[in-house]
Amino acid sequence: MAVIDRAARLRAEGVNVISFGAGEPDFDTPEFVIDAAEKAMRSGKTRYTPGSGTATLKKAIVEKLARDNKLTYSTDQIIASSGAKHSLFNICQTLFQEGDEVIVFSPYWVSFPEFVSMSGATPVFVETTATEHFQINREKLAAAITSRTRGMIVNTPSNPTGGVLLPETLLMMVEIASQHNLWLISDECYEAITYDEPHVSLATLPGAYERTLTVQSCSKTYAMTGWRIGYVAGDKDVVAAMGKFQGQSTSCPNSIAQAAAEAALTGDQSIVAERRDKFRLRRDYIVDALNQIPGLQCVMPEGAFYAFPTVSAYYGKSVGARIIENSLDLAAYLIDEAAVASIPGAAFGADDYLRISYANSMEEIEAGVQRIENALAKLT
Repeated sequence: MAVIDRAARLRAEGVNVISFGAGEPDFDTPEFVIDAAEKAMRSGKTRYTPGSGTATLKKAIVEKLARDNKLTYSTDQIIASSGAKHSLFNICQTLFQEGDEVIVFSPYWVSFPEFVSMSGATPVFVETTATEHFQINREKLAAAITSRTRGMIVNTPSNPTGGVLLPETLLMMVEIASQHNLWLISDECYEAITYDEPHVSLATLPGAYERTLTVQSCSKTYAMTGWRIGYVAGDKDVVAAMGKFQGQSTSCPNSIAQAAAEAALTGDQSIVAERRDKFRLRRDYIVDALNQIPGLQCVMPEGAFYAFPTVSAYYGKSVGARIIENSLDLAAYLIDEAAVASIPGAAFGADDYLRISYANSMEEIEAGVQRIENALAKLT
């Protein structure tokens, strides 16, 4: 958000900024979803709803999970919240407390450690690397678990890497979670944006269903980031406890956004595949272009809309009195020198990288990569 703010201020000053920072699709919310929201407003659906979501939205979520994820739930196992971020926060507040430990895999989405810390628990980091295509190493995971470990947060496809965990990696994680009686929090917000293999929901794997809380969202799939609707499917007692917590914090998700989400989940899904195919073209271009810049290395992301190149070859280089020591320095240099916004890897616990969102037009992507190459060429 700080990068987005900096880019907005530069634009206000008349600078032509190309932003690779925002973690949201550049497409508009589908018209049929907007129509449903307008209909909801005009038909009086502007009042409080049940705290954990309307019955019709929960039914739509149940049907969506069966259709797309091969997961069977009842409506008492579902809670809708004000975005997936809210869902994840509520899970941590419900399950964890002071003295607990929760496994977080790095690179991680910036909020994962904060959710854990705000519950009183301690995040314990397990590193993944580009050389292993950001798969989780069994030995590293096993070494991080103690008698205080209560769960692990799993994110596939990943923000920030775009990586997708292989089925054998997921099976290994379920096996370890079963051995230690751990909760599995499965953040699947990018589940509709996978390019090479179909998405595998963690809860479908043997031994996973009872201990997995599946988190999904309308934000990325339907370009509804500002509508703020996410949801959780899982153990009905945990879901009920989350509902109690949520009822005291937000009363209920936005009633109009709930009606829009219901339409999104039950309406024509062809737009999801069409937009994924556009993201694929952008991915193929930007990864190839980044890998042609001397010193950059970028593995091919299998999902989401992020490239995560290794940029540490430029650390220690300088232009004038400006020295690049880390990803923060490099991101600041790129926005100052090239008017290109990116997110430093340090924000994700991975200082050797930058996150570059390709949720942009192809014209912006081509121009932005060229600006990056020109700026980096000035560093010696």
